[in-house]
Amino acid sequence: MEKGKGVMGSRKWAVEFTDNSSTPSTRDIPDPPGFTRASQDQDDSSLSRQKKDAEANWKSQKAWEVAQAPFKNLMMMGFMMWMAGSTVHLFSIGITFSALWQPLSALQGVGKVFAPYKDKKVDLLAPKLLYIALNLGGMLLGVWKLNSLGLLPTHASDWVSSLPPAHEVEFSGGGAALY
Repeated sequence: MEKGKGVMGSRKWAVEFTDNSSTPSTRDIPDPPGFTRASQDQDDSSLSRQKKDAEANWKSQKAWEVAQAPFKNLMMMGFMMWMAGSTVHLFSIGITFSALWQPLSALQGVGKVFAPYKDKKVDLLAPKLLYIALNLGGMLLGVWKLNSLGLLPTHASDWVSSLPPAHEVEFSGGGAALY
């Protein structure tokens, strides 16, 4: 075989798929089911529209998945707080402050979390509101745990040191002094 010559030229079974015939008999074959001969421009525009709609649906589904993710974290954090008990020690305080810090940092980054799903066709208001509500629920869970540990000043006895001393209403003194 010479250098530069193709293998296809030497084989007898090679088939060329170009239609050079001028007879209409080969073109009378019906199209297979599901195949239509439409203009290519029309197919491209409807195909791109379908792709954009599919992408918008995908973004919407993913935004809802991201919005519901704090619920799983809420359940896990609630279980961890239950396991930590109701006594004040290092582990329970750490879990409680983690329960307060995680939702707080998540609320600060709401825009960054939903930025990949921003689109003209995707409404992100409802997923964002759900995300914010679930994170606020996580913070409420942490505040409840602080209260159950007795670390929140909710009773009057917690504020006694800031009250002014009571005024004397009555004064009593002893009798006469003996010398």
